[in-house]
Amino acid sequence: MPNKKCEICGKEFYAKPFHLNKGWGKYCSIKCRSKSQFNGKWVKCSNCGRKIYRTPRDYRKSKSKRFFCSFSCHCTWENKNVRCGVNAPNWIAGESAYRDLMRRSGIPRKCNRCGVDDKRVLLVHHKDTNRKNNKIENLEYVCRNCHYIIHWY
Repeated sequence: MPNKKCEICGKEFYAKPFHLNKGWGKYCSIKCRSKSQFNGKWVKCSNCGRKIYRTPRDYRKSKSKRFFCSFSCHCTWENKNVRCGVNAPNWIAGESAYRDLMRRSGIPRKCNRCGVDDKRVLLVHHKDTNRKNNKIENLEYVCRNCHYIIHWY
């Protein structure tokens, strides 16, 4: 009786002579045969770090070699790293993006002149009066009253 060792787990099992002649009989079970067919790699999701399995075909198709565990992880990563600022598809020289820049920067929302913190009356002021210069150093929060005083007095 031909006993063989499984190529995956090393367990001894009986293999039919007919199967051995055909080149079969390498694995003790369907589970071990399935394990032998995995030839890809385990990689980390580029956004959340979760381990995911990717096949050689996935590697060939990917230009960036970045992999994600789900569509939502991919969108989250893309929104943080690719589609912001100059790379955004609707970018128009940053003319109206200064409000979002201030919100994301973490600067406390209160008037730099008088200290009012009512969000309904706060505006973003360009210190050099150039609306295309949207660097954080050039922007500040001011209330409507102080903004009027800056421009007219």
